[in-house]
Amino acid sequence: MTTFQGLVGAAWRKSSYSDGGDNNCVEVSDGFPGAVPVRDSKNPTGGVLLFPAGAWSAFIGGVKDGRLG
Repeated sequence: MTTFQGLVGAAWRKSSYSDGGDNNCVEVSDGFPGAVPVRDSKNPTGGVLLFPAGAWSAFIGGVKDGRLG
């Protein structure tokens, strides 16, 4: 397992697609060039997925366009 120490103290924000509930969304952190850290809002001290920025942008585009259901 690889630990990315650069996330210590990261500022997290909830997805704008959240239904407003505290436990039904993901959180992302900005300010990491070339990468987008993502975590589960239900488990903020748990694991973090780190996506390449281009892949995350493509995913968000697919969600907005309705291509991903």
